[in-house]
Amino acid sequence: MISALSIVVVVTIAIALLFDVINGFHDAANSIATVVSTRVLSPRVAVLWAAFFNFIAMFIFAPRVADTVSKIVKIVPSDRDFLVVVLSALIGAVAWDLITWWLGLPTSSSHALIGGLAGAGVAHGGWSCIRWEKMWATIQFIPLAPIIGALLGFTIMVAVYWIFRRWRPSEVDRVFRRGQLVSAALYSLGHGGNDAQKTMGLIVALLVAAGRFDLETQLSLARWDTAWIILACHAAMAFGTAIGGWRIVKTMGQKLTKLKPVHGFCAETAGAVTIFAATHMGIPVSTTHTISGAIVGVGSANSRSSVKWAVALNIVVAWVVTIPVAALISAGTFEALIRLIR
Repeated sequence: MISALSIVVVVTIAIALLFDVINGFHDAANSIATVVSTRVLSPRVAVLWAAFFNFIAMFIFAPRVADTVSKIVKIVPSDRDFLVVVLSALIGAVAWDLITWWLGLPTSSSHALIGGLAGAGVAHGGWSCIRWEKMWATIQFIPLAPIIGALLGFTIMVAVYWIFRRWRPSEVDRVFRRGQLVSAALYSLGHGGNDAQKTMGLIVALLVAAGRFDLETQLSLARWDTAWIILACHAAMAFGTAIGGWRIVKTMGQKLTKLKPVHGFCAETAGAVTIFAATHMGIPVSTTHTISGAIVGVGSANSRSSVKWAVALNIVVAWVVTIPVAALISAGTFEALIRLIR
């Protein structure tokens, strides 16, 4: 017979993969908003392009981000209450993602998950349950990711203006329409490589708490007992990206600043470089924050008035409240579930 513990583990993993699907369509705008708004690709082709590179990212990036996420909250092997922590974190993150998706706000699925995990973890074991060195690395990149993205976007845009200053606009447009295919692919690789690993780390933490893995378990495609986690998370995210999130695409690609292919290329390249570096360092950075900053930086290189700062301010406010709101939802969910099962 299948034990109750096994059922809880399977259900929680299923919800984790659902979160990856939601992450994919919630953050699809990050990968495709610029390439769609500049009409380089049609929406249907763009989401398939992004989904493909989301999926193959597992062959390029080592699972360092997953390792960070799995260790944000201290885990006691075979601690069944921690299963409820993971389940509550996912419910909090999914709830916040759906709320912000409906409102058309490009908030961070990553920080919703981190906030949910922290909130449920504190409800379970108090503040000492948090590994603050891991949490602090994530918190630092809340402002750093968009700032780095903006600075890189501004710098690349200025460099492109100077390099192509003698070219006719039609020639520049033709070159960067092709170039944007490459930049969108690179950004989608970064998105898949960083974001899918967050759910992978959560599943590892879950299986440690269930007594299926030990604390030293490392994810690898070469290990049959962990390869399925990598494959499932990347496949779920790619599927989510393929079904798209058009409300946020509109905000990112049309409302924030007016984009041409050259602008899209510079923004995506800046975002990709930032995310590649963060993934290499094992930092669960927000792809949403990064591309938003890059788009603002590119727009600012043209003129500050080209950026719709009121829209940008609304996005920043949503960033600030994501971790605490997701944490509160998850903490409340944990308390409710614990009382229910006891």
